[in-house]
Amino acid sequence: MTNDNDVSVLNGLIETTLDSMKGYEDAAKDAESTQYATMFADFARDRAKVATDLQNQVRDLGGDPELNSSVLAAAHRTFMDLKQAITGKNDKAIIQEVERGEDHIKAKFEDAMKQDDLSPATLTVITTAFASVREGHDKMSALKHSVS
Repeated sequence: MTNDNDVSVLNGLIETTLDSMKGYEDAAKDAESTQYATMFADFARDRAKVATDLQNQVRDLGGDPELNSSVLAAAHRTFMDLKQAITGKNDKAIIQEVERGEDHIKAKFEDAMKQDDLSPATLTVITTAFASVREGHDKMSALKHSVS
């Protein structure tokens, strides 16, 4: 049995998690409210830890972990920068965009956990990471609804 599938799944999750981390970093920089900026920075640090945990599992499997976010995320951030330059940065718009990203990362983790060919160790690492992702998703969803 090879670890190729586990490494591939983990690297996909790492890339998405790094995308999320960078999104939170951008949101922290763009937020008008220091309360939101602090919250987003905390979430960015949490996502960095999740990515590190996933990267460590890839190393444990003998693979090379993903170290970069996706090109698609970079393109999305560029689009968001342009959109914000045109419409003006405001916390409500930033929160809505962050919550949309949370839906994406949550779905990626849920899809990964449905795979029945992952090793028990990899599934445990993904499940543990998902607890953090789900918590972030739920907090952003609640925040989005509170500012709507």
